[in-house]
Amino acid sequence: QVQLVESGGGLVQAGGSLRVSCAASGRTFSSYSMGWFRQAPGKERDFVAAITRSGGSTYYTDSVKGRFTISRDNAKNTVYLQMKSLKPEDTARYYCAAGSSRASWNLVIGAKYDYWGQGTQVTVST
Repeated sequence: QVQLVESGGGLVQAGGSLRVSCAASGRTFSSYSMGWFRQAPGKERDFVAAITRSGGSTYYTDSVKGRFTISRDNAKNTVYLQMKSLKPEDTARYYCAAGSSRASWNLVIGAKYDYWGQGTQVTVST
């Protein structure tokens, strides 16, 4: 069992930066690939970024490439999402997820993740 707790969300102006974090419980954090997803009001939850167990590979949805960076610290059981050049369309609730699948093509699919956090709200104002 893994428990995930997101933090670091908030209100930021367009063009600004924000880093959200996700702290995981348990001693098996490094066994899981980690992903960030987001859900805006009235919309489906969408893939944002993912990182493999060792941190050696990362994946991003096209709309955040070059602006967002996912990273992890296995010693701290924490995954991060650094967001720069934020846009109003980035406004959403951001969720982290842990998945045991070793197939990289599964990392963009929410249903392939085993554990989810409660999310943290990110609001980007104009």
